[in-house]
Amino acid sequence: MTRAKADKHLDIRGVVCPYTLVKSKLAMESIGVGQVLEIILDYPEASVSIPKAMLNYGHSVISVTKINDREWVVVIKKEVED
Repeated sequence: MTRAKADKHLDIRGVVCPYTLVKSKLAMESIGVGQVLEIILDYPEASVSIPKAMLNYGHSVISVTKINDREWVVVIKKEVED
């Protein structure tokens, strides 16, 4: 599995909504436009809601990859300043 080079990594395994989105949004605010955030999560709903929210915020979703039976890696590129 090839993964994009991330500028920041966020591990939110064990975190549930709405905190998954809150932590992801704060992490996006901490990086610059053009940088990439890699999020590791294990809350199934967040594997859908985080990419959808990031698109709504104007960012690019590079990938959403299920890495095992209960974990996902979501890779987001920051496209706009928050």
